[in-house]
Amino acid sequence: MSLIHRLNSHSDGFDHALGQLLAYDATQDEAIEHTVRDILRDVQTRGDGAILDYTRRFDRVQAKSLAELEIPRSDWHAALDALPTDQRQALEAAAERIRSYHARQRAETWTYTETDGTMLGQQITPLDRVGLYVPGGKAAYPSSVLMNAIPAKVAGVPEVIMVTPTPDGVRNPMVLAAAALGGVDRVFAVGGAQAIGGLAYGSQTLVAVDKIVGPGNAYVAAAKRRVFGTVGIDMIAGPSEILIIADGSTSADWIAMDLFSQAEHDEMAQAILLCPDPVYLDAVHASIVRQLPGQPRVDILRTSLSRRGALIQVRDMNEACKIANHIAPEHLEISTRDPQDWLPHIRHAGAIFLGAYSSEALGDYCAGPNHVLPTSRTARFSSPLGVYDFQKRSSLIQVSKAGAQTLGRIADTLARGEGLPAHAASARYRLSST
Repeated sequence: MSLIHRLNSHSDGFDHALGQLLAYDATQDEAIEHTVRDILRDVQTRGDGAILDYTRRFDRVQAKSLAELEIPRSDWHAALDALPTDQRQALEAAAERIRSYHARQRAETWTYTETDGTMLGQQITPLDRVGLYVPGGKAAYPSSVLMNAIPAKVAGVPEVIMVTPTPDGVRNPMVLAAAALGGVDRVFAVGGAQAIGGLAYGSQTLVAVDKIVGPGNAYVAAAKRRVFGTVGIDMIAGPSEILIIADGSTSADWIAMDLFSQAEHDEMAQAILLCPDPVYLDAVHASIVRQLPGQPRVDILRTSLSRRGALIQVRDMNEACKIANHIAPEHLEISTRDPQDWLPHIRHAGAIFLGAYSSEALGDYCAGPNHVLPTSRTARFSSPLGVYDFQKRSSLIQVSKAGAQTLGRIADTLARGEGLPAHAASARYRLSST
């Protein structure tokens, strides 16, 4: 198997080859689904007892009550204070930038009044309570705490409850520090499908939330899928992806490392480069070959690049944009001399990084926009996580007496046409006798 696929857009069979490359089998594992169904049913029935039993079994954490597994706020701040100076300053800087960016997303209530005195509008209110799932152990990401908690608090959510597994009782100090900086209100050392069930249904200790956000493993994803409808969820994310459109003006080493930055996530991650210059593609390939052996996650990189990575020669930059819109990537880098020239050609992407200095890694951590992004081509109809995901919209309708005369006649006619006489009568009752 080659290190990375090489494709050419004007070769026979390109469309099929690209389709095979993009294909991701999201088939639900029946064993996982069966296990998660049983766990959720048990949590719904027994509450705290079930959550404790699964926490003892899966995380090897012993506790007599769920209250013992709540991590006090003093521990978060102790973790923050104990961080090395550079880590604390980096977290604080990232939190401030994320907060500043998301403050601009906040929607406000609006109304307008028609000439007859009828007022119409939209009232914006935050969700009451949000649950934030944060993976534990080796896959702990404090940046995800900030990216999920800060938009919720900017939206005005009064209570954000974080759950995070602590296998063998080991807590991740940067995750707790991020909870302190992100405005989280309560933290519980529980994880897995049982934590999702506790957030969705509530228990003797956990209070049911309105929406659950945050990444997790296959069991967490299956649990979120099952509780959707009882609560809202952010999304069911697939493997991480990066697509780069390059014109050959950026260092080949930079581009190779940008491809690595997503490919290193896991074996199913995807990294693709589109470029019209075959010589440049050769240079990037040579850089990949040269830099790969020195990477700490070389085995993951080698697998993901050989399975789903590609260097693709396109006819020109216009075709590159066309292919990018078809792929609808999670992350899109436009690494060209004049990236703004190509931005109007892009319709579908989770986040767009413009220019050679805008590496995707900066967006993951500290640029400001959210790193929770649509994957698996869902950027065609989905958006990054944001403040708007934690706000609700209610329509406002205050009809004046004069307005009821006009609207009542319209509603009467339409209701009778639909065979709903009570609707029609309700509208007619507001009509003034003439």
